Amino acid sequence: MGRGDGSGRIVSQAGADDTGAGILHVDMDAFYASVEVLHDPSLRGLPLIIGAPDGRSVVSSASYEARRFGVRSAMPVSQALRLCPTARVVPPDFRRYQAVSQQVMTIFESITPIVEPLSIDEAFLDVRGVRRLWGSPGEIAVLLRRRVQDEVGITCSVGVAATKHVAKMASTISKPDGMLIVPAARTQEFLDPRPVSAMWGVGPKAAEALQRRGIRLIRDVRQSPPDALERAVGPALGARLQQLARGEDARAVETHRVEKSVGHEETFDRDIGDLELLRSELLRLADRVGARLRSAGWQAGTVSIKIRFADFTTLSRSLSLAEPTDVGQRIGETALTLFDQIDRRDAVRLVGVRAEKLREAGSGAMALWDDDAERRRLEGTLDDARARFGVGMVTRARHIGRGDGRGAPQRPLPHGEEDQRPAVE
Repeated sequence: MGRGDGSGRIVSQAGADDTGAGILHVDMDAFYASVEVLHDPSLRGLPLIIGAPDGRSVVSSASYEARRFGVRSAMPVSQALRLCPTARVVPPDFRRYQAVSQQVMTIFESITPIVEPLSIDEAFLDVRGVRRLWGSPGEIAVLLRRRVQDEVGITCSVGVAATKHVAKMASTISKPDGMLIVPAARTQEFLDPRPVSAMWGVGPKAAEALQRRGIRLIRDVRQSPPDALERAVGPALGARLQQLARGEDARAVETHRVEKSVGHEETFDRDIGDLELLRSELLRLADRVGARLRSAGWQAGTVSIKIRFADFTTLSRSLSLAEPTDVGQRIGETALTLFDQIDRRDAVRLVGVRAEKLREAGSGAMALWDDDAERRRLEGTLDDARARFGVGMVTRARHIGRGDGRGAPQRPLPHGEEDQRPAVE
């Protein structure tokens, strides 16, 4: 099984049997770090940490040279530097990553119209209908890897299989810069000896729950009584894992994917214990979430918050709304309700607000009375003002003077939006 540092990788040679394997999962190798090397070739071969250099941020990505020291994504930069003191810390440039991602996706779409982007650096491709143009799935995988290398200048790893689940597992095992083909007839042979943690969708907690019950390999999942899996991970996930363990995955490659959630989070320059400041920050983030929902034409059915304390303990809470909304004030009120339900009052290093269970605005039944009509009108006016004068020039009066302690955002913001900004109203 390949590991995050690239050791233990398994690859197929060109010309390997690809019978029945028409789904490709393509994943860029250490994408952010690779793009930085592309931008500055002097970084090649060095251990790189992509993150804010102040040490309070988390690692967005790391080169394979850094990963061999134990550096991982989402690890505090300060901890990463203790593991790899010689690493170069490079601030992330999300505009640059988005531009390179678009180059890569354009290559994919030139091969097949059936492309499902999963994130900025990975996608599924269904190539069963383009064999006459480009050859067998294995040949297409070789072609894709060569074109990404030649035309973009970075490497990718490709899994080729009969299902999305197995293709994604195969690409992970072949990283970095590899290709692994699993013909349909050998799917079970491929799955059985893999650890349960290798299954797509099995996180650390689920893996631990399964392992405590002696369910360590995918073979064990396949052979376990359904009630044993249910006790370990619940009925829904248990049934789903048993299907995947048998190689059953009917999910098609979807060319049009609905965004599942919209969110913003903020890591502070210093730990914050002021409850009013934290509440104000949640309201500010809720306004940004609402603006993004309105811009995209979506409404949220659920609001969730994330709170990370100074010791890196992270809590999340969510609440379903009686009626879907795109109004920042409504989202903010819900976020505050959730925040007040958290008993722990230690200093906080990160807060986040997320809108979930999205649907198209106006797609539900019309209510006789819209409690948010006035708020929606006001926020629409703010949207117009921001479009006219710039997102950095308009915000609510309640946010003025609340910037102390805010740090650089850990995720890319839309349209180059800056997280710290002057405010007028």
